[in-house]
Amino acid sequence: MARLLHNLLLLTVALTLKIRVMGYWSLIYGYCALCTGVALLKLGWNIILRPSTTFQWTVRETPPACLNDTSLGTHCYVRIKESGLRFHYVAAGERGKPLMLFLHGFPEFWFSWRHQLREFKSEFRVVAVDMRGYGESDLPSSAESYRLDYLVTDIKDIVEYLGYNRCFLVGHDWGGIIAWLCAIHYPEMVTKLIVLNSPHPCVFTDYALRHPSQMLKSSYYFFFQLPHFPELMLSINDFKALKNLFTSRSTGISCKGRWLTTEDLEAYLYALSQPGALTGALNYFRNVFSVLPLSQSEVKSPVLLLWGERDAFLEQDMAEACRLYIRNHFRLNIISGASHWLQQDQPDIVNTLIWTFIKEGEGRKNYRNL
Repeated sequence: MARLLHNLLLLTVALTLKIRVMGYWSLIYGYCALCTGVALLKLGWNIILRPSTTFQWTVRETPPACLNDTSLGTHCYVRIKESGLRFHYVAAGERGKPLMLFLHGFPEFWFSWRHQLREFKSEFRVVAVDMRGYGESDLPSSAESYRLDYLVTDIKDIVEYLGYNRCFLVGHDWGGIIAWLCAIHYPEMVTKLIVLNSPHPCVFTDYALRHPSQMLKSSYYFFFQLPHFPELMLSINDFKALKNLFTSRSTGISCKGRWLTTEDLEAYLYALSQPGALTGALNYFRNVFSVLPLSQSEVKSPVLLLWGERDAFLEQDMAEACRLYIRNHFRLNIISGASHWLQQDQPDIVNTLIWTFIKEGEGRKNYRNL
């Protein structure tokens, strides 16, 4: 009798887990279908309004001058033997100084860190990477090549190939997700972690499932699961959707004095209009659901989390919840009036807060010798 009850219990647990998994994927695919329907309506409306220009876009052949600004640093490349991939990065500051490594988000590239490259090169070896599939870094063709474990290993390998075993790691948006995961899996590598507008992955997963408002703001995660169609929607009308991300009143940079110049915007369009560039960027999203929830979640490094109050994509309540996963000093700064594009929107405030955090608990002489 006891054995029968034991078997029934195991069967019940197994069925419950299967039902939960089926419910999880049903939610994802169902919401994906809904987002696809909305996108098709938008496409149809665009064709009606702009029949001659909807399917026209231009691949930028020549990089704008701002991408070759020598004050930002030197363009370099490193090929990782293990993966075989070549990564592009821009570096400034003396070799041998502590490494400060910058990881960009979607849909950006190294250029989003231009204000920080200039600011921190006096005391650090600053390096802004084009992550896998972005900018001048190699672009693997298969979506499978953008699994989170590969992306995290990329950063570990880059740090080592630069000749370091530790760094001050700074990430924004998707770069923030990778930075969180680097600190979780390679705590000895991260001296201090600085994240901009990107919650701890466990916080994001739990919060989005419990708050329909965040699920709605994250609808693009589901839409981007589709093959090919999201690339088309981001390209039509000469990449109008990408332009709007940075410039519209609802999602764009808030600070009037920091709006992207025409040349700045062309820098983004140059990077993202290249063949395969949008697919590489979108492949980050196409692997995210298969690895959540995380098996490891604790962060042992000191953490600074900076959050733009007017982030159109992420709700502010997630920022404070990140504290639950940090086993070290945690500092949270909400920046009033700032958008999701925080390091470009309020660079002076961001830079000051990073300096303050870096110097907490250790003088300049100490961290120069790391």
